[in-house]
Amino acid sequence: MQNGQLIGAWKLVACEARSSSGEVSYPYGGNPFGMLVYGSGGNMFVLLMRRDRPKFASGDLWKGTPEEIKAAFEGFVAYCGTYEVNEEKETVTHRVEGSSFPNWLGMDQERFFKCSGDQLTLSTLPMQAGGRQLTVHFVWARTRE
Repeated sequence: MQNGQLIGAWKLVACEARSSSGEVSYPYGGNPFGMLVYGSGGNMFVLLMRRDRPKFASGDLWKGTPEEIKAAFEGFVAYCGTYEVNEEKETVTHRVEGSSFPNWLGMDQERFFKCSGDQLTLSTLPMQAGGRQLTVHFVWARTRE
């Protein structure tokens, strides 16, 4: 990766999922929020969420109703770990050490990347999600903070 193009902090601009039949959906809503950080030492973290997740009526982190917990979980994912770039394949592999989705612990999440100036696009490999074969595309903008 030339001059460490991925290193730094990124804010999510858009996220869309495409099914194998071409159907488009927005897993984090039309106005998603996300942060992605690639550190110079090889560590990374990402947080993705729907902005419209309902608040817990109790106001207590530990006292959500089953419906509130379901909506909060389904509209959110975060994970962290280390990363490795393969310039030839134009992929970045996230080696997951901690995740809100327990199935990803200890797993690798490979993403295709395209980096142009202050814009980064990451795309998943085709995967099963919600009973469909999907590829998810994330568009990120470099932060200046």
